[in-house]
This record gives sequence, structure tokens and C-alpha cells, in this order.
Amino acid sequence: MSQGGGATPAGGNPTALQATGGGVVFSKVFIQRDYSEGTSVKFHTRLPAELEGMIERHVFEATINRLNEFYAEAEEGSCGTYCEGCIGCITAYLIYMCSETHYEKTLRKISKFVASQNERIYNAKGLQLIDPTYRGLRVIEITIFDRPGRT
Repeated sequence: MSQGGGATPAGGNPTALQATGGGVVFSKVFIQRDYSEGTSVKFHTRLPAELEGMIERHVFEATINRLNEFYAEAEEGSCGTYCEGCIGCITAYLIYMCSETHYEKTLRKISKFVASQNERIYNAKGLQLIDPTYRGLRVIEITIFDRPGRT
């Protein structure tokens, strides 16, 4: 589901935020979090109407599904993550000055994935996928650049 700058309530009609910057006209589409299965980080996979015809539905859904898988992996509790927490507690959390947590490592993987998707798919279509960590994991922002000749 897309939503522009808080213009409509969650579940309302999708809108896009439009702006002009440095002579380039662009609009932004926001993919909201999906809270249907709780508060874990998961985003809606539905293609917003603003992106129809710009990107194939299956490509968009594959990107969002992969992001959702990364976030599920980051939040997954395992023996390693519990040991990581215990070691952090024992060392008065000083260990985190020397090493990254499992969550931080996964966020780094997500940033690399978003960058590669932009290079391989989105930029060529006049789109820019913004890393959800820049928006506090609340939304996925997609910028649509209006290029000359596009209707």
C-alpha cells in the first residue's frame, strides 16, 4: 500500500508526494509496514497504482519479499544471538564497540541488497528504492523521477 507524506490514513486511498528539486520533477511512493502478523518488520507486497506500468509486478513483489525475508532473519532468535546478548551483558556491552550484532550485520546486507536492486533494476526504470532504515523502518520510499518523454 502506498501513502504520500501522511496525506491519507493507513488503508486510505494511496497518494504520491510530488516535489521539484534542482529542476528535476519527482514523486515519491511509500510502501507501508504490514502489521497483520504482529509488529515484526514486514512490508506490504502489493504493487502501488503509481508504479503500474513502470515496473513488473513480479519484480516488485520479489524485491519486497526478499526485504521481508532479510528482516525476518535479522529478528530471528538463535543460539548465536542469545550468546551475543549474554556476552554483551557480561562485558557491560563494551563488546559492541569491537563487533557488530547479528541485527547490524543483517541491516548492512539489506543496504547492499537495496543498492544492487537500484543498480540492476530500479534506476534504469527511473525509480530509486530508498533503504527503509533511512525512514526508521516505517516505510519503503520509492522515488519516481519524471524524465522527458515519459507520459
